Amino acid sequence: MKKVLASIVAALVAMSFSAVVFAAEVAAPAADAAAPAVEKKEVKKVKKHKKVKKAKKAKKEMKEMEMKKEEAAPAAK
Repeated sequence: MKKVLASIVAALVAMSFSAVVFAAEVAAPAADAAAPAVEKKEVKKVKKHKKVKKAKKAKKEMKEMEMKKEEAAPAAK
């Protein structure tokens, strides 16, 4: 009797697992079809303010000056 019940339970588990896998396979193409519609949105690039650009440029120049100082310092030793 235990073997019969075990085989019935195993069959039910296998059927439910196959149903879950089948449902996931059916839902996957629908998700893939919806994805290109989302990708078609165009995003406008936001222009940076001149102040931001100037600040970045100044920061870059400061880094370059520091690197030049570091290069010159070991040579002076």
